[in-house]
Amino acid sequence: MNTNLKIAIKAAVQGGLEIMKVYAQDDLGLEYKDDKSPLTLADKKCNDIINSYLCKTEFPIISEENRQLDFEERKDWDTCWIVDPLDGTKEFVKSNGEFTVNIALVKQGKPLLGVIYVPDTKELYMADVLQKQAAKVILTSHEVEVDAIDLNMHKIGPRKGVQKTVKVVGSRSHMSEATEKFVASLSTEKNEVEIVSKGSSLKFCLVAEGKADVYPRFAPTMEWDTAAGQAICEAAGLEVISKETNEPLLYNKENLLNPWFIVSRK
Repeated sequence: MNTNLKIAIKAAVQGGLEIMKVYAQDDLGLEYKDDKSPLTLADKKCNDIINSYLCKTEFPIISEENRQLDFEERKDWDTCWIVDPLDGTKEFVKSNGEFTVNIALVKQGKPLLGVIYVPDTKELYMADVLQKQAAKVILTSHEVEVDAIDLNMHKIGPRKGVQKTVKVVGSRSHMSEATEKFVASLSTEKNEVEIVSKGSSLKFCLVAEGKADVYPRFAPTMEWDTAAGQAICEAAGLEVISKETNEPLLYNKENLLNPWFIVSRK
């Protein structure tokens, strides 16, 4: 397994352990940022753990909870980490378990590696895009023997063939009017549409492991919300396409806000 992927896996799982420690507390340390998005003690503790691992590599880090650097400081980065230490903070506060740790490594704007860890269920998704390896394992504890993981043995992939029911991933916390129109357009005499609701980056994972067919996101996301999910989907043979450019989403842009996108089979 790629050395940097091993580091990302260890960082995500150990960060997830810190999240679950806070999750068990009555006081989550909840506060709100200037943009009104929630922030908890778990976001901060997990971010510290992840930084402690990734800082040992040669690559700089873009994290939701780090100080955001101006593009002038980032524009010449060839390769960097993109991190969301707690994706789905709203789900975390709701105590529904649908929150994740997202870590991706991108080179020249394109995802190379991705890890999504689900601390509540101990599901671990990981991907090496160049090797076209996407895998999922379920851990028995918040510890991981990385060298024992065979990506090919735990390989995941999208649904195959033509299905009568088109499964569309929606969000528990976000469903825009444009998304509703897109979902309606999929419903025909031959096709029924089923909505599969999930929070956080688990929406990418559902498509990557064949539990859904398409994930339209016609609402705001940031790069750290999508980079790891895109890596996993691309490694599994899917594509994550911008509605603005009709090309895959790119990273370490001047504006870290993503355009609308669709995740689907090629």
